[in-house]
Amino acid sequence: MGLVLRCGDNKWRTDIMFTGIIEGLGTITRLPSSGGGRMAVQADFDLAGTRIGDSIAVNGACLTAVTLDGRAFSVDVSPETLSKTVLGRVRSGERVNLERALRLSDRLDGHLVSGHVDDVGAIAERRARGNAIDVTVAVPAALTRYMIPKGSVAVDGVSLTINRVSEASFTVSIIPHTADLTTIGFKAVGEKVNIETDVIGKYIERFVSAYGKAGKGPVAGSGVDMAFLKKTGFL
Repeated sequence: MGLVLRCGDNKWRTDIMFTGIIEGLGTITRLPSSGGGRMAVQADFDLAGTRIGDSIAVNGACLTAVTLDGRAFSVDVSPETLSKTVLGRVRSGERVNLERALRLSDRLDGHLVSGHVDDVGAIAERRARGNAIDVTVAVPAALTRYMIPKGSVAVDGVSLTINRVSEASFTVSIIPHTADLTTIGFKAVGEKVNIETDVIGKYIERFVSAYGKAGKGPVAGSGVDMAFLKKTGFL
C-alpha cells in the first residue's frame, strides 16, 4: 500500500485512504461511454481546497479529479471500474455519495476504506426497526469471509457496522442521520451497491496463507492459522 502526501491549505492529505464518512451527495451530470471515459459530477457542497489530481470517492470508488469548476468536477473512469462497480450502471441525474481523501490531520470516524471496490451487491430487504432501518444486502459468498458481526463494511462508500452476516448476505442498521445524508436512505430493494470489505482482514488472510504455503516464518508451528484468527475475532 503506497502513500502519497500533498500539502494544501497547510494540511497534509493522503490520496489513498477514506473513512466512509460521507461528506455529502452529488449528482451525475455526464456519463462515460461503455468503453470508459469522462464522468462529471456536481457536488452539493463546497470543494474548496480540492485540486486537480486529488482523489474523490464516488459511491465508494476511488477516482481522480481531472477538472474542477466550483462545485463541479470530472473524473476519468476506466473499463475495469465500469465493470466492477455500480458506476457502469449509473444514469444521468443519479445521486451519489461523495468523500474526498483523508487528511492526516482528520479524525478517523469510520474505518479505513481504500476506495477499491471488491464487488457489487444488491439490496435484498429493508425493514423498519425502532428509529432505524435494517438493510440486508446480498453479496457474493466470497466477500462474507471478510465480514464479522460488529465489524465494518463500506456500502456505496458509507462506513457501516455489520449486525448479522450469513453465507451470502449481511445486515446493517441505518440510523436516521445516515439515511438523511447518504444514498443508503433511499436505495430500494433490488438496487445495486458497491461493496468494500475490511482491508485489514484481507491482508491478514494473505499473510497467513503465504506463510502456511511456504511452511516457514512465525506462523508455522505457532498455532496461528485461519481457524485461530476467526476464533479470536480477527476475521
